Amino acid sequence: MNRIEVLREYIDEVLLNMADVEERRCAYLHLYGVSQLCTFIALKRGENAELASMAGMLHDIYSYAKMDTKDHAHKGAILAREILTSLEITNDDETRLICDAIYTHSEKEVVHSDFNEVLIDADVLQHCLYNPMFEIMEHEKDRYEKLKIEFGIS
Repeated sequence: MNRIEVLREYIDEVLLNMADVEERRCAYLHLYGVSQLCTFIALKRGENAELASMAGMLHDIYSYAKMDTKDHAHKGAILAREILTSLEITNDDETRLICDAIYTHSEKEVVHSDFNEVLIDADVLQHCLYNPMFEIMEHEKDRYEKLKIEFGIS
């Protein structure tokens, strides 16, 4: 069983049910962009790339499924746990790891566990790389500069 593809099928179903075409486009770009960046960063840092990819796919699913961003990281961790439990694709430790990363991913100013940092940094990179002409959000500037140094981008 390819767990990433099982989860991707579930995520696609949620996103396909979004009525607003523009929001749906943003959701696809953001969730799968963060997922790919999670894989990349996890591979570089020696973290679990499969679980990181899954965390990236799920990290903002609450926002897009409910069209509500208020406290989305905390509510998203709860929803992610429900999704992973229903799909039966992770064990308890893996579910806990993924959901903890989702729970903390909005705390850009705080340093968390190495695995959690993968998701936070992937989220920042996706925001910053989405359109290089956009202004970098103030709370993401420091992380973005550190990531550019880590990946040899001047």
